[in-house]
Amino acid sequence: MIDIKGKIRLLICGLSLFTISLQGQTVNTKSVYDSKPVDSDAYYFTPENYDFKLDGKSDVSDALQKAINQVKVEKNFGVLFIPEGKYKISKTIYIPPAIRLIGYGKERPEFILSKNTPGFQKLDTSDNFNSYSYMFWFTGNLVTEKSRPSDATAGTFYSGISNINFKIEDGNPNAIALRAHFAQHGFVSHSVINTGKGKAGMYDVGNEMENVYFIGGEYGVMANRTSPGWPMMMIDLLFEGQLNAAILANQSDLTIVNMEVKNTPVAIEMKEGVYNRIYIEDSYFVNVNRGVVVGADYNAHNQLNIVNTYCNNVKVAVDLVNEEDVVSKNTRNFLIQNLTSGLIVNNLNDDSKYQTVYNIVTSQKRSNNIQMKIPTLPSVKEWVNIKDLGAKGDGTSDDTEIIKNAIASYQNLYFPTGWYRITETIKMLPNTALIGLHPFATQIIIDESTPAFSGFGSPVPMVESSEGGDNIINGIGITTGGYNYRAVGIKWMAGEKSFMNDIKFVGGHGTMRKPISNTAGQQPGAFRNPVGRNISSPSNPVAVQGLDLAWDNQYWSLWVTNEGGGIFKDIWTANTYASAGFYVSSTSTPGYVYAMSLEHHVRFECRLDNVSNWRFYAFQFEEEGREGKDSQPMEMSNCSDLMFANTWFYRVIRVNTPRHYGIKMSDCHNIDFRNMRNWTQVLYPTELTVYDMNKNLSLYPMDFARAIITGDEVGKKLNNIIGVPEKLAFGFEFATGAVSDSKGNIYFCENRLKKIYKYDAETGNVSLYSDYPWKPFSLAVDTQDNLIVICRYDPQPGYLVNGVQEAITERLPDDNPMYSGWGNSGWAALAYSISPDKPGDMKVLSRVNTSDVKDIKRVVYPTHRWRSNFDTVAQSMPETSFLAPDGITIIPETYDLGRSVQLFAVSPSQKTAVYMSHEDSKTTAKLSVDDRGKLTILNKDIKRGEYASSTSSDGTLYLAEGQIFVFDSDGNEIKRYNVDERPISMVIGGDNEDILYYTTSTSFYRLRIK
Repeated sequence: MIDIKGKIRLLICGLSLFTISLQGQTVNTKSVYDSKPVDSDAYYFTPENYDFKLDGKSDVSDALQKAINQVKVEKNFGVLFIPEGKYKISKTIYIPPAIRLIGYGKERPEFILSKNTPGFQKLDTSDNFNSYSYMFWFTGNLVTEKSRPSDATAGTFYSGISNINFKIEDGNPNAIALRAHFAQHGFVSHSVINTGKGKAGMYDVGNEMENVYFIGGEYGVMANRTSPGWPMMMIDLLFEGQLNAAILANQSDLTIVNMEVKNTPVAIEMKEGVYNRIYIEDSYFVNVNRGVVVGADYNAHNQLNIVNTYCNNVKVAVDLVNEEDVVSKNTRNFLIQNLTSGLIVNNLNDDSKYQTVYNIVTSQKRSNNIQMKIPTLPSVKEWVNIKDLGAKGDGTSDDTEIIKNAIASYQNLYFPTGWYRITETIKMLPNTALIGLHPFATQIIIDESTPAFSGFGSPVPMVESSEGGDNIINGIGITTGGYNYRAVGIKWMAGEKSFMNDIKFVGGHGTMRKPISNTAGQQPGAFRNPVGRNISSPSNPVAVQGLDLAWDNQYWSLWVTNEGGGIFKDIWTANTYASAGFYVSSTSTPGYVYAMSLEHHVRFECRLDNVSNWRFYAFQFEEEGREGKDSQPMEMSNCSDLMFANTWFYRVIRVNTPRHYGIKMSDCHNIDFRNMRNWTQVLYPTELTVYDMNKNLSLYPMDFARAIITGDEVGKKLNNIIGVPEKLAFGFEFATGAVSDSKGNIYFCENRLKKIYKYDAETGNVSLYSDYPWKPFSLAVDTQDNLIVICRYDPQPGYLVNGVQEAITERLPDDNPMYSGWGNSGWAALAYSISPDKPGDMKVLSRVNTSDVKDIKRVVYPTHRWRSNFDTVAQSMPETSFLAPDGITIIPETYDLGRSVQLFAVSPSQKTAVYMSHEDSKTTAKLSVDDRGKLTILNKDIKRGEYASSTSSDGTLYLAEGQIFVFDSDGNEIKRYNVDERPISMVIGGDNEDILYYTTSTSFYRLRIK
């Protein structure tokens, strides 16, 4: 590792011998769609349909534009298929939002700009917006004779070109094949772009490109800032024979994996004086004079990382701004194992500093062992059309059984344009592939309040992969609706060779509507207004005070678990109705995320729990002002060996609340961030890019080239002094429910944010334990350490039980009119359990008659009550109880569970007295326990009390009322502790009952009491 300060030109220094073997190429030039995909709702650009000659000589420009516009007007979103053949054009073809051109045939179709085509010779200096001439231009509008083209924007979704080649013939020096400034689900893939003597193959970039071969031109790609500003994913690329450089970068964020550049002066040239973020991995520079030319001096925004990049006959690896201090070696064959230039943080104990560090080794020769990163879809000839098997795809008919039977009989299922309604989980076999070609035109959907996905219970996925299989799902949208409480979009457990691509989780941003046919009083292309209902849905949200009532009521959109892994590319998970866009748990199977957009969730965008061996490329986050003001972009716990390249945190200009953390982590090791952007346009930034909540360490820079979280950093030490409160973690919202299990682990929760945390007694770490979409009130444990969660359940709007809207109509016998009469009725306090160390294992607790449980070993009550009939309720045993998984722990069903912030447990006939506080009078009663666990008041002598209390085995009572009071077993005050924050819940822990743990509105503390 060499630290080089200043402005330098990097060559090779101190090299060791290293040999690489390569085979194949970084691209595949064969036709990916080798025969016609049959789709009755798509359009086909054929002479029969559009009256043109397919002879390779005739101009098809007008016919092609007519076809493209027809798809937009009649469908709003969809596919125009292009059969193989050579097509001459003479003018710019405009592709409006959400329209895709997909080629098919034994050979790819090719669009050709003829020699000396008028309008493609000179730069139009009078038009800064449109100075170059383009063969194809992705626009933000429908271009007609009466409308000027507007460029694609951050709101241009689902546009694309795939499996089509382009050629610019001589005499068109100002010609560029493609202008592509689109956003999510926009792409260019499986193309050869032969620019010849033209300007460039592509101008502007957006979202992602895959398997593209650029030949000739002054440049292969002229990459400016993407329309929304976030990273661009570029994978499986080949550049050859460019006159100036393969890529010209201008304020760009390029994430490049598996790129070969050969026979060109420069691989990547950054525009002079302009900052860029460039990440390059597993790439090859062959016969290149200079690999990367950096255009600006050190700056937080100037970020360069190069990993595992082979150079053959390359003179200069990286050329920085100043040519002083040249480091040279007489070799041109080498491997850049690692190079970082920019602001670097080596660990959380390290100060950030500008550096250029690298490790380069020599290589004797290059053989041919290159493989593409992204797998190719099965041949179209092997697809089975789901509509041929009877599926309707009309959004109304139930296609569930047809899809299930098809999976049982066929491996590769093609879903042409249509919305396929299901009513239960679709489970994939180990080799099942579900293939669509447009994630909004082709969707798998469920109706609002579909019974299998409704009500109170554990997660139910719409689509579930096999465990460890080689599943594929491509080009399909997943719609969970607005109210389907138990819905998960996709549960993924497939193996490292599995593949998920071009998937949109529908709901909120990116939602489009189908146009209706022209009728009286309506214009062609007018949008269909959904039927007005009072039940919120993605297409018809019902909002109150600016918030959609259905937001954040479902499980996660994409859940990868049970050793799931594989490749995840071009995923847009922005369904605000889901609790999080991406949840990965319990897996060490390698995973590769390429171009994922996580946006607009209420509480989380991404959660990683117990994950290792994953790599995230072009990982982009965005939070909105309404739905995302409390959203945590990423929560990471118990993770290791993760790499993030070109991560982008963004808060829109409409936000009006601060945010503490970008990434909140706990007990994580070897987390490598390369190229980070963390910003907002207003003065409410994300204060700390990364925060380790246990070590109380922060990563301060918002923008940097590299930062490593080693996991071995030294945290801020605790004093461990008796009587002095010490903050273990903070950043919570009204933390409640503190409870301890038999191992000394502490659990607590946040109600509104629907989160449960665990303090690990062995490691001393606090981490997020679960985030089910139910608001937790308080927690308990049974005799087997199953965590019991008392939560709020609101009846699901639209969910019919026995044909009647689900409702909470019966009131409990001990209903509290002091509380329920003030708008706090119509919901229930229900209970579920989580198995020890299995936070994904959620089970609803059954309600039983209390008298039917014969061998009761533990009874759980609230520590506090607020009601006028305190004595009666405190000494009652309700007729019904929730039965814990151990079968011998009960939680009597009292109304006060729905207002509790802490619970306590008793054992029948225990000798030690217990305590319960009367909130209204601020007193605490002492109670005895009978042989069934029922309580009897002994006295109410303690004139203190609020919510929290905890009793040691010797009968000492710790009681919170702003301060922490200590009483002996006779009720005499013996001590009190002054604390900085008001305790809400507390529990005694430690090996010798020597520590009192307590929660507050913002923090989790420990107080040594012995």
